[in-house]
Amino acid sequence: MPATTNATSNTTPLGQQLSESPVVAQALDTLIAEVESKSAQITVPRGPVDGMSETYEAYMKRAAATRGKGLLYPYIGSGLGNRALVELMDGSVKWDMICGIGVNFFGHSDSDLIRASLRASLGDVTNHGNLLSNWGPYKFSETLLELAGRNSGLSQAFISPTGALANENALKVCYQKHAPASRVIAFQDCFMGRTVTMAQIGDSAGARVGIPLSTQVDYMPFFDEVEAEAVGLAKYIDGALVRLQEFIDRYPRQHACFIFELIQGEGGFNTAKRDYFRALMERCKANSIAVWDDEIQTFGRTESMFAYEALDLGDLVDVFCVGKMTQVCATLFTEEYAPKPGLLSGTFTGTGAAFDVGNRMLERLRDGDFYGADGVIAKHRDAFREQVRALAARRPEWFPKVESVPGKPGALDIVGGTGGMMRMTPFGGKKAKVTKACRACFDEGVVLFYCGHGPYHLRMLPPLGVMKLEDWPRVFECVERGLAKVAG
Repeated sequence: MPATTNATSNTTPLGQQLSESPVVAQALDTLIAEVESKSAQITVPRGPVDGMSETYEAYMKRAAATRGKGLLYPYIGSGLGNRALVELMDGSVKWDMICGIGVNFFGHSDSDLIRASLRASLGDVTNHGNLLSNWGPYKFSETLLELAGRNSGLSQAFISPTGALANENALKVCYQKHAPASRVIAFQDCFMGRTVTMAQIGDSAGARVGIPLSTQVDYMPFFDEVEAEAVGLAKYIDGALVRLQEFIDRYPRQHACFIFELIQGEGGFNTAKRDYFRALMERCKANSIAVWDDEIQTFGRTESMFAYEALDLGDLVDVFCVGKMTQVCATLFTEEYAPKPGLLSGTFTGTGAAFDVGNRMLERLRDGDFYGADGVIAKHRDAFREQVRALAARRPEWFPKVESVPGKPGALDIVGGTGGMMRMTPFGGKKAKVTKACRACFDEGVVLFYCGHGPYHLRMLPPLGVMKLEDWPRVFECVERGLAKVAG
């Protein structure tokens, strides 16, 4: 091999010179200006454009053919939007209040994120891996760990391309630390992902049909605010600890972890009192059971960046998973839970664009005014609730009393959720009408979804990074038209 020589007097790598080139910067400015000029034309929701519907139907059939079944929503984006508005391929424009189930916190056609993505796309490879990688994944990990470590002992990160794989890696870390323990504790109505193992842990019968059950799971009831108020919080927590201890005594030293969704996502946007979580976590610590905090859907949406910060629980978290809003997913752990070499690996960690965009999103969350009692998220939470209350006042027949289901979190209020995880409960939480309402609202110009397992709720994960407070009345005009169709 020839001796190393200086090909240039510049000590900056050529790849970095390319990224910082004035020619590249000028080209990016031109591209961004063109995006902005087209995006600015999207200002209001609208129906399909004449002449595009037939072509759109053809695309829908082709999409269904690739999946072997029809799409749940007739949603195929055109590739352009404006903040909280998105254009579909039939030319229609809708309010996007679900954001890819929480991925696109900064909405559609955001110039800053497009710039980061375009710059990253100039890299020599599209995908990075655990063996061979450019700097992007490590820069992302540094930023994430700096933020996570402010109020926890989390100090290391392992990157994964999906949330389910991040959860798989978390489980492996817990298993290895507490080997030969093989059982898992989770909350009723939890959701963990769609891999074979995660489908077994997630509390959804439909997701387990036909899957051999090899993972041993013990389910704890989630916090029920109605019951806790009825018996008193202290007594309620004592009862939960008795239930947890029963599992521990029945299977001594056989539990590797207790999985905490501090705010359940698919389960209904349920949360609990800090003292409830803390008591359960402390009991786990006393019995060598890992405390695993799953914030894949929750991250970034509470009045603190991390839900464990909002609830002051970071000192008890051993393993943590994040994804969705971060664009790439990660398993974080404390030094004590650092895995042995060989346990975690994988060909892909993510694309260069995903890492640079994810890092930029973390920076914007860190530097913006999103958090705190007077932050952007809190203001949007209040605006959403005001709209629901006003709609219920106009149409009380659409919002009958929601009955509490024994053994499940009480949902007697018609509006709930935490921060940017928003829910409302029309039609008594009946599944048939709630799911029908999702499609009706879609047809009327707003994209949302449902959550819960009885009662069922309409849920929103809005793009609060770019949404305006004055957008809410316009969003609820569409919602009201959709609910009117279902009410009959």
